Amino acid sequence: MNQLSVQQMRAGFSVCQLPPPLKPPDVLRVIVPSGTLREVDAFHQGIEIWRSRGYHVQLPQNWNAREGYLAGTDSQRRQQLLEACLDPQCRGILCARGGYGSARLLEDWTWPEHLKWLIGFSDITALLWSLSQIGISGVHGPLLTTIAGEPEWSLNRLFDWVEGRPIAPLKGVGWGGGKVSGVLLPANLTVATHLLGTPLQPSLSGVILALEDVTEAPYRIDRMLTQWRMSGAMAGVKGIALGRFSRCAPPKDVPSWSVEEVLRDRIWDLGIPVVSELPFGHDGVNAALPVGQLVELDAEVGTLSWVEG
Repeated sequence: MNQLSVQQMRAGFSVCQLPPPLKPPDVLRVIVPSGTLREVDAFHQGIEIWRSRGYHVQLPQNWNAREGYLAGTDSQRRQQLLEACLDPQCRGILCARGGYGSARLLEDWTWPEHLKWLIGFSDITALLWSLSQIGISGVHGPLLTTIAGEPEWSLNRLFDWVEGRPIAPLKGVGWGGGKVSGVLLPANLTVATHLLGTPLQPSLSGVILALEDVTEAPYRIDRMLTQWRMSGAMAGVKGIALGRFSRCAPPKDVPSWSVEEVLRDRIWDLGIPVVSELPFGHDGVNAALPVGQLVELDAEVGTLSWVEG
């Protein structure tokens, strides 16, 4: 695709601004914005992976706090995020884990003026979506508690992206319907569904949704996708990229569709390009996805490609 056509395409979409590329020995700050930290060994392994690249990784004072199922009080967790945003030495924010709780930080929240990387997925969807509303691109990618399980190519993809190098297309299974370009909006389906109709919901016009989930029975996936359809949220979506829906088997001895059958039933008739079985999500490879960047979804060959320009 030539430069002129990329510029023309970008003019029609609200493409987010990329933070400056990271380079060692940049300072990265850790936040624990969601569920209480339980995977302590994996957490420290994740920190070591970033440090082994030459980065200075700083932990917040109350990284191991606990308040019920949350990693500390809302005030403690919000303060971590605020300090990371305001620290002039910090170039990137690494989320420790998901779970639940990041949306609570965004009540009456205004992002400080900053342009730095935010990396995470699952419950971090709320932060990534909110950040995209002020025009800043984050990364839907491995958390500190999951990054040690990534294969080498996935790690390289993440580092390539945040360090300013291009990334290769991801390959899945195309459902047909042609190909389309749009702004990529990755999300955990459950978290995103609970953001619909709130101030945290970005515009869905012209986007390519990238969805994944974990531990949701097929009927609950059905219920969420039906809400998207009936609320009109799907009206402006140009394409859908489906990642892994892990541990989403139906309950034993209960009549049910499989999660794959539910996805077909609730998405196929939308008449837009769809690619499934892409390598992102829980319980497996979680390839980095750039939030708010222009991508091409080819449902004939089954690829999701970043549009460079």
